[in-house]
Amino acid sequence: MADLTLTTFNWVPEAPQGFVRDLRVRWALEEAALPYRVASAPFDGRGPAHLAHQPFGQVPWLTDGDLSIFETGAILLHLGERSPQLMPTDPRGRTEATQWVFAALNSVEMASLPWGMSKFMGHPTDTAAWKFVDDFLKLRLKHLEPVLARREWLAGSFSVADILMSDVLRVIDDFDALADSPACRAYVARAIGRPAFAKAHADQMAHFAAADKARGT
Repeated sequence: MADLTLTTFNWVPEAPQGFVRDLRVRWALEEAALPYRVASAPFDGRGPAHLAHQPFGQVPWLTDGDLSIFETGAILLHLGERSPQLMPTDPRGRTEATQWVFAALNSVEMASLPWGMSKFMGHPTDTAAWKFVDDFLKLRLKHLEPVLARREWLAGSFSVADILMSDVLRVIDDFDALADSPACRAYVARAIGRPAFAKAHADQMAHFAAADKARGT
C-alpha cells in the first residue's frame, strides 16, 4: 500500500464534478509519478473524524505516513519537497514557484472565486455588487496577462505553481472569463493539455461516476 493517501468526497453533485480540488493533488501526484491511493469521506454527515483532518469540513487532505495535511497549497508544497518534477531544485527557482503558489491562492483565486460563484448561482449582472466582483477579477487578470504572455510557466519549468494557477483560471474560463485575456487562456490550454492533467481529470470523473451509479443517479 502506498504511503500517500488522498482523501476526497465519496460523492458530489454533477456540477462540481471535474472541479473538486482533489484534482489539483491528483495532478501533482501524476506529474511526479508518486504512488498513492484514494480514500473517501462522506459528502453528507461530515463528522468529527473528517474535521480532525480538515477542520472546515472540506476536501482534500493528504496523509503521508503519520502526517495529515489539508489545503491544496500546503499539500502541493509538501509534494514539491518530494519531487523535482513539481518544484525547481535551485533556491531562486523554488522561491519563485512558492511566491506564485501564494499568488494563485491569495491574489487570483481571491478574485476568481466570488466571480465564479456568482456566475454559477446565476446572480444578476446589473448590480453594484456584481460590478465590484467583475472589476476586481478584471484587475487581477490585467496584471497577470503580461506575466503569462512572456513565459511558458511561472517559475521556469512546470511546477506546483502552474497546477494551482491554471486550475484557478480553468474554473472561470469555463464561464468565458478569459475571453479578453488570450495569454491566460493559452496558458490554461498548455497546462490542461499535459497527460498528467488528463489522467487526474479522468480519474476524478470516474470516481464520481461510480458514486452516481451506486446511488442510482
